Amino acid sequence: MFRNFKVVSQVIFGRGAFDQLDDILEQKRFDQKAGMVFLVDDVFKNHPLRNRVPVKEHDLLIWVNVDDEPKTKQVDALTAEVKQWKSSASGPALPEGVIGIGGGSTMDLAKAVSLMLTNPGSSVDYQGWDLIKNPAVYHVGIPTLSGTGAEVSRTTVLTGPDKKLGINSDYTVFDQIVLDPLLTVDAPPVQRFYTGMDCYIHCIESLQGTFLNEFSKSYGEKSLELCQAVFLNNWKPVSDDQLMMASYFGGMSIAYSQVGVAHALSYGLAYILGVHHGIGNSIVFDYLTDFYPEGVKEFRKMVARSGVSLPRNLTAGLSSEKMEKMIDVALGLAPLWENALGRDWPNIMTRDRVRDLYQKM
Repeated sequence: MFRNFKVVSQVIFGRGAFDQLDDILEQKRFDQKAGMVFLVDDVFKNHPLRNRVPVKEHDLLIWVNVDDEPKTKQVDALTAEVKQWKSSASGPALPEGVIGIGGGSTMDLAKAVSLMLTNPGSSVDYQGWDLIKNPAVYHVGIPTLSGTGAEVSRTTVLTGPDKKLGINSDYTVFDQIVLDPLLTVDAPPVQRFYTGMDCYIHCIESLQGTFLNEFSKSYGEKSLELCQAVFLNNWKPVSDDQLMMASYFGGMSIAYSQVGVAHALSYGLAYILGVHHGIGNSIVFDYLTDFYPEGVKEFRKMVARSGVSLPRNLTAGLSSEKMEKMIDVALGLAPLWENALGRDWPNIMTRDRVRDLYQKM
């Protein structure tokens, strides 16, 4: 059986596209008292973007902090805050939309909250594949960083009490995304690099995976070409546009396939050590010559050209208990390992081999 997967149904791209957000949302404001919820990265609290967010009288603006990667408890707290706001106001019980403005973490929070407003219990209950039963409220993603692919993916990656694992569902996919390269021009170079490498690694893992098909290959090849243009050939203004489209295509390339070894191992680093996703992928990828030799070689050229120094010795002195838990988290991501190594992956990627890789980091 071929999977009939969900894609973002409405996409707007272009420099200055953010200025059309008010008009886009107006088409969804059927009951003015219902209001919209804006989840905005708090780095923009004192930024000119603050005054451009089209918040109306009955809307709720929440500044979210993503210094740490999104956690299930943060999603549950935000959901409770929105429900409390709705219960104390007149009008419908649900907002008419949730809009996430920020990087991948902020967009993941927006996706998760939009799901939890219509599904009972805790977000912990839905970490896995296709566990969501009810459609989310209308939700919009607006990236201010490029690379994660969160704007098009069917997952919202969350760290829970026992694991780091996404809410993977067709209902997770945004209804609308606004891709405005001007929103990314002020991104710190180091942050821009790491989110860009997340995209690059998506492509390598997808293009070399056992799940590869022409659909994924077409998107992955174009994304890879754009990443190479940005990180090896130029740093011109057009590179912001290129990287934004690389992120879009990279996210699409794994929609019908999967990521692989780097992502699986980086989840373990994130769960135990709190390492951010793009940084974790980069740290791990540098040790994966046995799996992606050409990709690692090119990646190292990008690192050298960027002037970024990858963190080292993260696992030095790590207790055996934490090391074993880190291995558990990584090996718990079976679809990623199967894509990377095939169905016999449990016999190839043993606990000892995972431990050896982590100890090098």
